[in-house]
Amino acid sequence: MSEKPPRKGTSAARAPRRVRADAQRNLKTLLEAARAVFATAGVDAPVRDIAEKAGVGIGTLYRHFPQRSDLIVAVFRNGVDCCADAATTLAQEYPPVEALTHWMQHYVDFIATKRGLAAALYSGNPAYDSLPAYFEQRLVPALQSLLDAAGAAGKIRRDVDPFDLLKAVAQLCNSAPGGDPEHTGRMVALLIDGLRYGAGKETRPGD
Repeated sequence: MSEKPPRKGTSAARAPRRVRADAQRNLKTLLEAARAVFATAGVDAPVRDIAEKAGVGIGTLYRHFPQRSDLIVAVFRNGVDCCADAATTLAQEYPPVEALTHWMQHYVDFIATKRGLAAALYSGNPAYDSLPAYFEQRLVPALQSLLDAAGAAGKIRRDVDPFDLLKAVAQLCNSAPGGDPEHTGRMVALLIDGLRYGAGKETRPGD
C-alpha cells in the first residue's frame, strides 16, 4: 500500500522550506563572518576561524564554498550587490543629493572590504576574472540613477560619468593615511561638493 503524501501544514511538508531557510541564514552569516575576518586577517585567514565566527561547522562552510576562491568571489559579489541595491532604498528615503551622499558612504565601506580581498583579487587567479565586469555592471547603473536624480533636481552638474566617480572615490579611499575612514569621509564630502559646480546648467564633457 502506497503512503499518502504529507498533508499541507505537517512537519514533513514544512521540512524542505525550513532547510532552505536555514541554508540561506547560514550562507548570509558565513558571508558576513568571512568579510569581517578577511578585513582584519586577510584572505589567507584559516577557514576554521570564519566558521567559528559564523557559529557553524566547518562542514557547512565547505558545502557552500568548496574552494577558498568560491568564498572570496561570493564575498566580493555580495558586497557589490548590497551596495548596488542600496541605491534604490536610499532614493526612496532621502532627497537626491542626500541619497547620493549616503550611497557614497556605502561605497566607501565596500572599498574597505575590497581592500581586504586585494591579495586574492590581484593574484592572477582566473577564478576572479569576471569580478571587474560584475563590479561595473552592477555599480555603474546604480550610481547613474542617483546622479540622474540629483542632476534633474538641479543640485549637481549633469555631465558626471559614474565610472569616473567610482574610480575617483576608490583613489581617495586608497590614498587615506593608514586607511583613516574620517579622512576618507572628508575627502568624499569635498568631492560631492565639487559636483555642485555648474548645477542646473546644461553641460557637456569638456566644457
